[in-house]
Amino acid sequence: MRIKKAVFPVAGMGTRFLPATKSMPKEMLPVFDKPIIQYAVEEAIASGIEEIIFVTGQGKSSLEDHFDRSYELENTLRERKKNELLEAIQSVVPKTGTIIYTRQPEPFGLGHAIWCARNIVGDEPFAVLLADDLIQSETPVLGQMINVFDRLRASIAAVIEVPPEETSK
Repeated sequence: MRIKKAVFPVAGMGTRFLPATKSMPKEMLPVFDKPIIQYAVEEAIASGIEEIIFVTGQGKSSLEDHFDRSYELENTLRERKKNELLEAIQSVVPKTGTIIYTRQPEPFGLGHAIWCARNIVGDEPFAVLLADDLIQSETPVLGQMINVFDRLRASIAAVIEVPPEETSK
């Protein structure tokens, strides 16, 4: 079985990024011209992922809105002939049926957030993406990991060494 589903646990409160995350989900913080979560979703799609599963929590409606159509904005841009901007916002929205949302009702941690996607994932192999770090690579890291999974048929984790004094971050 090929990995076609990716779980994005995005229910956290973003306390490490306060006060910026008091009114904006951490995943929506911009890096250059787009929110950090968009980079992760683009990497997943470029790696062959067909279903994006967001495990959300309270206060994440801006994330859901970001990956949805905005007809009024699209019409305004169309009328004003701002075609580049129109294409940019339309490219953010994956094809219908690609994104699924489920809720983590209480903040019980990362493992619990992934567990909340169990009925959507089923018995298929799947990826888990944490959009906290950006990794620049010609070939998407997730795509590389999927290729290794296809060869070994075993769980794989991408990790980075962190100094002991920074592990709490």
